[in-house]
Amino acid sequence: MISLLIVPALATGATLCYASVLDLRERRVPFRTWYPMLAAGIPFTAFFYGILAFQGETGMVLYFLALTLLFSVLFYLFAWFGLFGGADAWALIFIAALIPAFPFVPLLGLPPLGFFPFSVLVNAVLLNLLTPLGIFFYNVKEGNNAPFPFPFLGFPVDGERIGESHGFVMEEITESDGQLHRRFIGIGESLRRMASGEGRIYTMDIRRKPEEYTREREIFQKAGKVWISYGVPFIVPITAGFFGALLAGDILFYFLSVLIGG
Repeated sequence: MISLLIVPALATGATLCYASVLDLRERRVPFRTWYPMLAAGIPFTAFFYGILAFQGETGMVLYFLALTLLFSVLFYLFAWFGLFGGADAWALIFIAALIPAFPFVPLLGLPPLGFFPFSVLVNAVLLNLLTPLGIFFYNVKEGNNAPFPFPFLGFPVDGERIGESHGFVMEEITESDGQLHRRFIGIGESLRRMASGEGRIYTMDIRRKPEEYTREREIFQKAGKVWISYGVPFIVPITAGFFGALLAGDILFYFLSVLIGG
């Protein structure tokens, strides 16, 4: 019965790989990217729910539908308020809609919740936490100094070529009386700017609409080096987390079980 979800899983896995390539290369994933995946997966997911209902597992049907609804609404709101990338949100929403349960028992066993998208998210977050460590060691190697926690969150790039990078500017640089004044934008302030849609400068916008950032580009050139966030889109760890959950299971639950059991 659960093996019915293998087809949606295969379609989703292939689509996530393609979406990751698009996001890395172009920093955008057109919504039409998801159409083939949905067309291939929806019939099998509907059949999965139908079999459960036919066998009298109404509680299980309601359980998965309720979690899917909660999960989807949460990430839709995250994207709506600018706290999450649109493609990332749709990826998680469609994973929840198409693959609510594990298609088969993974190597590490089934976690108690049994909700496949949650394990994908947990794995993605854990894998994404490794990126700041890599960024930090890169900055140490290159001698890039900045107050905590910025060496974990980004790195300096050539201000004259900032439009060729991917990320957002982590510094506020102004000029008065011929002098440059610069400060790092705190995480809380950065999140408020992102939620309001104002004040955050993305390198993608500089690249696509250079005429709107003439003054900023002049200041960045004068600054020499400008700190930006690292630009790896979250859909990449989502993809890795998806395959990790599919094959291995819930990594966090496994390690917690080992610690508690040990």
